[in-house]
Amino acid sequence: MSTTPSSEFAPTIDRCQPADATPVSLEATALESTAPEYLRDLKREFATEGLVPADLSVEACFDDDCSLATQEEIDRIRSYVRAGAFLGVGSVSVTVADVTNPEKVRPALAACAERAEREGVVLDLETPVSLEN
Repeated sequence: MSTTPSSEFAPTIDRCQPADATPVSLEATALESTAPEYLRDLKREFATEGLVPADLSVEACFDDDCSLATQEEIDRIRSYVRAGAFLGVGSVSVTVADVTNPEKVRPALAACAERAEREGVVLDLETPVSLEN
């Protein structure tokens, strides 16, 4: 048993080389669609321009105390998480403007964060109220 800490990523990171690409932040409202065909073309355009999408910003609002409205907004956020993962962003930043019922929103955002983690993306939440249990 070794007491020396090791990182499974260290050999990969040691072999990284700088690339001549400019990181950019995207706003969700600038995307015409989250359809794979559109994203594929957008990704190709970024590569042609020497750009690398680093962050995708999404504005969300949960001002309706309705489970269906909450689910609809979460589905919208999830589509941007999927789009961000496809484009290769490191994080999806979600700014929540309003939360009427934190008890409904909390588990939905937690599930969305788990989905983002599975997709290899960090979900960065900025909310007006604490969504911690």
